[in-house]
Order: sequence, then C-alpha cells, then structure tokens
Amino acid sequence: MNPGRAQPAGLPGLLMAGFDQLGRLPESALCLVARIAVALVFLKSGLTKIDNFDSTIELFATEYNLPLLPPALAAYLGTAVELSAPVLLVLGLGARFAAAALLGMTLVIEVFVYPLNYAEHLTWAALQLLVLTRGAGTVSLDYWLRRRFKPPI
Repeated sequence: MNPGRAQPAGLPGLLMAGFDQLGRLPESALCLVARIAVALVFLKSGLTKIDNFDSTIELFATEYNLPLLPPALAAYLGTAVELSAPVLLVLGLGARFAAAALLGMTLVIEVFVYPLNYAEHLTWAALQLLVLTRGAGTVSLDYWLRRRFKPPI
C-alpha cells in the first residue's frame, strides 16, 4: 500500500490492498515454489523411465527419435538428468545449473519430441528461467553455503 495515496473505497480498495500484500511476498518464496513445481514434473518422468528401462530405450528409438544421439545413450542421459536435477533443485544446491540443464532438456523436448506442447513447455521454461536468473533464494543450500563460506571483506 502506498502511504501517500488514498485507497479507493469498497471492493476496488480491498482488491488493491490485497494486491499490495501479494507484492510483499518474498522472491525466495516464489523461487522455492518454482523449484519444487518444475522438479516434480521431471522427477516423475524420470521415475517412470526407470520402471521399465527397456521400454524407455524403445521409446527413445521410436517416439522421441532424437537426432545425433543413439537411443540408448539419449535414454541414459535423459533419465540421469531427470533424476538428479530435480533433487538438486529441491535442495537448492547448484540450483542454477540444475535449472539450466532442465531448460536445455525442455528445449530439446519442444523442438524435437513434442513441438505442439509449447504451452506446457513455456510454463516449465518460465519456472526454470526464474531460478536460472534469480537463483534458488534464501531457502536453499546454495544460500547457506554462500553465507557460510563467504570470504570476509
């Protein structure tokens, strides 16, 4: 709420006051929610892939059909990223690197695998870009380590 400006009365005033309060939500809270949300999407996919890895390799050979990489290698690499990056994101450990890896994977998925799912992929990319550009926030191991090992000035 701007102290130098009078709030309108009634419902518009209540809405403006509510939006002012939402504007005070710490960026760290937004980063935490973004980290968890995108981590859950990719972790679930990775866990599905390890349920039956033979069918995962077949999926990479037929449906995904990525250029440049053999299907088995792509399956191993993709699954490794989907299982490790989400854990790092949730912990907030190397969160920018994890977000960058998942953003790269999202771009590959959008361009080569499911190009018509751009709305879903843009949502993932927005969450990843928030973490990539702002960091993990104060609720993270990155923040704790930075404070713990910051050299004195």
